[in-house]
Amino acid sequence: MAKPGASPIPWPPAGVEPAVALPAVPLHSGNGRPGEDVLIATFNNCRDELVSTLLYLLGNQDDAQDAAQEAFLKCWRARQSVPDVLNLRAWIFRVGLNAAKDFQRSAWNRKSRPLPEEEVMMPGRDDTPGRSLEEQETLDRLRLAITELRQDEKEVFLLRQNGELTYEQIAEIRNAPVGTVKTQMRTALIKLRKVLNPNGVVEE
Repeated sequence: MAKPGASPIPWPPAGVEPAVALPAVPLHSGNGRPGEDVLIATFNNCRDELVSTLLYLLGNQDDAQDAAQEAFLKCWRARQSVPDVLNLRAWIFRVGLNAAKDFQRSAWNRKSRPLPEEEVMMPGRDDTPGRSLEEQETLDRLRLAITELRQDEKEVFLLRQNGELTYEQIAEIRNAPVGTVKTQMRTALIKLRKVLNPNGVVEE
């Protein structure tokens, strides 16, 4: 369950189910391999947040879906190690982040496909008809501001916000000191607050 004040950034658009293919393995196969059941259940539970994170990192929905599917396949191939994983959600997001970086490294042989502004402005999964115009405009500004963060700030913010990971877990995933991660998160929040409250005083 998401922490108060840390709900996932609404994504993808309403009615769009992330197309991450799962292997044809029943949740309770009865084969004495509980790691498989736990992996599938955990991945399904955090799939939307993972796809949302990858979308902001890669800037393209097709790439985000492909990276999420690749992340699951990598996790599935390593499923025998699931019982030894202390935090399965953090492990899945680590694999997802690495998959995203693989996509970014291979971008040279693909046409760059930046995230279109109209796609950023599309309503999220939790958008409701009762949302006020002002609330929707604020959400749209927030989404656009996230895409404009520096890459390191964006990764830290999304892993913290969508992945619900601790600073220590994020530091381990990114091979960075915890202090650096906290500084990047603080900088990201300052930038986002300036966008949401341009005329207000932003606390450093």
